Amino acid sequence: MIAVDAAASGLGLRPGMALAEAQALVPGLAVTPADPVAEAAGLARLAAWCLRYAPLAAPDPPDGVWIDVTGAAHLAGGEAALLADLRARLGRAGLATRAAVAETPGAAWALARFGAGDAIVVPLGEAAAALAPLPTASLRLPPDAVALLARLGVERIADLAALPRGPLARRFGAAVTRRLDQALGRAPEPIAPMRAPAALAARSDFAEPLLTADALAAAITPLTAQVCARLEAEGAGARRLDLLFERVDGAVPAIRIGTARASRAPAHLARLLCARLETIDPGLGVAALALVVAAAEPLAPAQAAVAGLTEGAGVDAGRPDLAGPPDLAGPPDLAGLVDRLANRLGTAQVWRAAPVESWVPERMARRIAPLARSVGGDWPAGLPRPARLLCPPQPIEALALLPDHPPAAFTWRRRRFRVRRADGPERIWGEWWRDDAEALAARDYWQVEDEAGRRFWLYRRGDGVAAASGDLRWFLHGMF
Repeated sequence: MIAVDAAASGLGLRPGMALAEAQALVPGLAVTPADPVAEAAGLARLAAWCLRYAPLAAPDPPDGVWIDVTGAAHLAGGEAALLADLRARLGRAGLATRAAVAETPGAAWALARFGAGDAIVVPLGEAAAALAPLPTASLRLPPDAVALLARLGVERIADLAALPRGPLARRFGAAVTRRLDQALGRAPEPIAPMRAPAALAARSDFAEPLLTADALAAAITPLTAQVCARLEAEGAGARRLDLLFERVDGAVPAIRIGTARASRAPAHLARLLCARLETIDPGLGVAALALVVAAAEPLAPAQAAVAGLTEGAGVDAGRPDLAGPPDLAGPPDLAGLVDRLANRLGTAQVWRAAPVESWVPERMARRIAPLARSVGGDWPAGLPRPARLLCPPQPIEALALLPDHPPAAFTWRRRRFRVRRADGPERIWGEWWRDDAEALAARDYWQVEDEAGRRFWLYRRGDGVAAASGDLRWFLHGMF
């Protein structure tokens, strides 16, 4: 076995144990095949993500990442705050971590794996004292050297550091003294940093500065086509684009657009960018444009032309931009419309309602992204609900006989409504697992129609019999 989790470790399993032995000790043991290639690729992606904290990071196979935070920790509020933010973000992603900050890579490696604590920060100049009680295995020594040192009674770094260097090097070779010197800062330990993934971008420089929106729009179109061609070559689509306007006075205003789905449709993306040109002040002129793909996703190619579709109904970007005839194209693709609305109004203003498994009316829906797949059931069938739901419900004064008679009249906002017809009651009990008092109250709902033909959805809090079920107040919850 290569690795075990905390539960398996508590049962006596350990890395290096034969699988047959482990399964004999723990019947029904869950085993996942190792994939070294995928794990190395995942570790490289994690190291690239860590570039958010410092400009130098590198993977440390099989399970570590180096981050050189020299001169960068203050941007996160200090070394302790940086470690706390790092571990919190990785924890939300489901990764358990141990981390340490020290003045040398060797010291940080040892403390992260053998130190007392999951997040350790060693002040400058105190690395030797922090390393002294750790076992010699924390120096990344060969297993045979660690075993030989243990037989000689040298089990901790403090014991090893006290030995004469000459006999130590002759007996164990230069590897032991080199690792000790690297951990204590006596010898350098270079880290080969990984390069940040190059952003996919295109740039246009102009012989004469551009001043008008028409001229900028004309320059955006070929720039977008160039970026989309590169996206197609990489099998990707853009989710977020940044257009930088390099003015002659040195200022660089920018436009950012997003898409509901990955796209590499030049006309569609250029239209979204041009729609935001009114927010840009060209100043004395724009000398260059740079279009950067800030976020991209894999996008498989899709059929762009179907017999019977008009030219331009499809997009060679992996998804249609305009819907063709309903009998050939199927359901219309709303991604283009969503993109235009979201970039004009803001992403928070474009959403759709999705059902939630709850009988309480105000909790039966939630907002999700316009094109997101709804997870869960559907609204109850056969139970009419008003087109307009008031949140929160409005208190009213109602005249009704207890326990099950509809209101004969009610007053809302100092206006009296006489009920002509009513249907009900529909009893809805609260959600007992919630700890608020409103969730425990029963509600009796009526659909009522007044003399003018207006239809309302009223409810009484309480069943009209038991005082504990509610205070018998009336509310207007919606209008049909």
